[in-house]
Amino acid sequence: MGQWLGISAAPVADDDGSVLVAKEEDFKESKRIRTTVKDRELVVFYNEGQYHALDLRCYHAGGPLHLGDIEDIGGQTCVICPWHQYTIALATGEGLYQGSDPQDPLRTKKWFSKGVKQRVHNTTVKNGGVYVTLSDTSIHFDSDDYACEKLKESENTVKKPK
Repeated sequence: MGQWLGISAAPVADDDGSVLVAKEEDFKESKRIRTTVKDRELVVFYNEGQYHALDLRCYHAGGPLHLGDIEDIGGQTCVICPWHQYTIALATGEGLYQGSDPQDPLRTKKWFSKGVKQRVHNTTVKNGGVYVTLSDTSIHFDSDDYACEKLKESENTVKKPK
């Protein structure tokens, strides 16, 4: 599983509403950072030349996505939640699952979407800085239930659900 890099400096807001969360060089070793933007816990992944920002906690049970593995699933780059192996597409926030059509005599397994479950946020790179703009929170996503720092329990007291 991947490591995470904590950011010691507070994120800095830009004039356009985006927030500087890290420098590009911060991703060289860990390929991910964990940060808080406007009271919302986020993870920012760097994979194959692209940055992806998502709510830190998995939509299913609040698992720590910054500790998840990155895998290519059905042509989509995904993070696998370390608690229950829920699969989330980095670009869209879709929850993916593997299943088969019961009417298919071969029962060939395919990947299907549950729809967007994990909130994703816009990322931009300016002058070597990685910026995040939070997405529209007027639309509810399942990950919202675990996203705010005020709802967070410390890492030492969060228990893995059974």
